[in-house]
Amino acid sequence: MDANTIATIILIGSFFVLIALRFPIAFALGVSSVLCCAYIGRPITMVAQNIVRGINTFSLMAVPFFIIAGEVMGAGGISDRLIKLADACVGWMRGGLAIVNCLDSTFFGGISGSSAADTASLGPIVIPMMTKQGYPLEFATSITIASSVQGILIPPSHNMVIYAMVAGSVSVGALFMAGLVPGILLGLALAVYCYVQAVRHNYPRGSAFSLKKIFVTLKESILSLFTLLIVVFGVTLGIFTATEAAGFACIWSIFLALVVYREITVKDLWKLLGKAMRTISMVMILIGTSAAFGWLLGFLKVPEMVSNLILGFSTNKVVVLLIINLLLLMFGMLMDMAAIITITTPILLPIAMQIGMDPIHYGAMMLLNLGIGLLTPPVGNTLFIGAAITGMKIEKLAKATIPFYIVMATMLMLITFVPEIVLTVPRLMGYL
Repeated sequence: MDANTIATIILIGSFFVLIALRFPIAFALGVSSVLCCAYIGRPITMVAQNIVRGINTFSLMAVPFFIIAGEVMGAGGISDRLIKLADACVGWMRGGLAIVNCLDSTFFGGISGSSAADTASLGPIVIPMMTKQGYPLEFATSITIASSVQGILIPPSHNMVIYAMVAGSVSVGALFMAGLVPGILLGLALAVYCYVQAVRHNYPRGSAFSLKKIFVTLKESILSLFTLLIVVFGVTLGIFTATEAAGFACIWSIFLALVVYREITVKDLWKLLGKAMRTISMVMILIGTSAAFGWLLGFLKVPEMVSNLILGFSTNKVVVLLIINLLLLMFGMLMDMAAIITITTPILLPIAMQIGMDPIHYGAMMLLNLGIGLLTPPVGNTLFIGAAITGMKIEKLAKATIPFYIVMATMLMLITFVPEIVLTVPRLMGYL
């Protein structure tokens, strides 16, 4: 074997060994990068330089703001109001509370941009409501974590910002618009499945339909939804950048929680900021060490090796896309989303582009794919949160979620092979 091959084995092999030993992913990326640098004779300081370069990007400033906004809105009374609005809209249907679960995730996910925040905020409220009405605990928890994946697709999403930064010349506004239809379709698909199950198992209906109730709950929650509207339309219409929009969302959420709804105090706010800073630190460390790891992958020409391997196996577009999806699903089961985005995008995106896939289309496909990974063991963060809320065992919850995996995988294939679902809205908005 030549020196490059040995270095690649050291880099990737040591990373997976450290992951198997339960090292934090950020540390595993950093240590494996140092070991590889030592072997190829490059200064160790280059790892530190690339970590700094990875996080020294203006567009990444949006990420902390969106995370803080999500934390504040989760504790500031937003969840209750969105659940009431969703219940007024669809709670009257057979299995209405399960469909409410999907709809409130559409609302809240579009504000928080985070699957984990969605589950942590809505789960403790809606899961007990469902079980009280007679829904099985496994079903209530599974639909809660599955519907939360909409938050990754429906704008604003900080993972879209990370992808745009790594992919290069990709517009954040275009990505926001690209995720809108897939996110809504995912919610509809899950809601349809819930309705079918509700009819099959005779799950209860909610209160009778009332137009007055819809207007009352809409009035109560309109200021919360205003955040989503301002951020999405502000970015897509070019009124302000994604970073400015994130800053607005952060300030507006604090204003709502402290002044308008008065659900939290200044003391509570400091605690929430502390919690958000821990999350931000984890994300930024991951992005930094992933940048160093990714630089070494590029230096060792791993993207070219993978490209030649995949395209050497087949140049058929369907086969190549299935292979890419399979690789992303495997990575999603093992690694954090931010790390996967920063490491795999420089490798897999050029392959997708070689077979004619638009970078925006690839971004939406990848984010849904990795969203499924958040629900799968052994490293499914959202799965763990759902289990922690209900006290269920991870294995039992994962087994109960299998029907939802099938629904989401079907949506993934639809988004992968019907690009118009992703690209129509960005095209109408003039991005393509």
